Amino acid sequence: MKKRIQVTVKEPQYSVTTNITFAQVDGWFGHTRQDLKLDLIYPEDRTRTYPCIVWICGGAWLSMDKSAHLAYLSELARKGFVVASVQYRTSNEAKFPAQLQDVKAGIRYLRAHAKRYHIDPEKFGVMGESAGGYLTCMAALADDPAYDVGEYLEYSSKVQAACPWYPPTDFRGFPYANEEQCAASPESLLMGKNVMRHQEEALAYCPISLVKKDAPPFLIIHGEQDRTVPFQQGELLHDALEKEGCDVTLLAIEDADHADMQFFQKEIWEEIIGFFGEKLSERV
Repeated sequence: MKKRIQVTVKEPQYSVTTNITFAQVDGWFGHTRQDLKLDLIYPEDRTRTYPCIVWICGGAWLSMDKSAHLAYLSELARKGFVVASVQYRTSNEAKFPAQLQDVKAGIRYLRAHAKRYHIDPEKFGVMGESAGGYLTCMAALADDPAYDVGEYLEYSSKVQAACPWYPPTDFRGFPYANEEQCAASPESLLMGKNVMRHQEEALAYCPISLVKKDAPPFLIIHGEQDRTVPFQQGELLHDALEKEGCDVTLLAIEDADHADMQFFQKEIWEEIIGFFGEKLSERV
């Protein structure tokens, strides 16, 4: 059988580039240097520029894999975005704020190379899950110059929209039975200090302490039955942003636990695509 078809080109070709080094940081107790890498999905389209979404993987700040969700991120890319997934140092490699500094370094790198990857440098969104959701919030809210270190400092690390999934937003709100249990918590390991013994400092590390009137739009997604990061953590951030008059939506998923399969269904991704499509198109 022979078959002939005429095809009209309506969409660009998309390319995936993995393990792009975007920064170098200290390794092995400061004696060596290590590369930080990102994966990138972008359109081969020289006729226009696209908003960029930066994805931040979760893993309790103890483990992360920037490539784990590329299948889902590719669907986001094909809806009209450049999508980057960035590596950051885990808490056994460096304490906070190293993780936030790494994410911000990735954003600056992408702005510096915006022309190469057809990125609109004025339209950046950030999205992440759990520990990555926390870093999403911090990337959107924390503007202390101390968090911008390394290369490409002439470029901004600001983002124009944020979509955290089940984010820890107040370290003091986790139900630890005693100080000994709290010492082994991911939040204490991130800080390098026991949260229960250093509550004032812990609060300073939390998104709810950084909420301000000029925060970018937020879409917070949280499962109502989350047994790892309680749903109330998402509510706290939503309520704080709403109190300041910010553009914020809390999308509560019925019967969903932490990182449940509901987050990877079509309905949720349609909400995400709609959010970034609206907020990044109107914030020029």
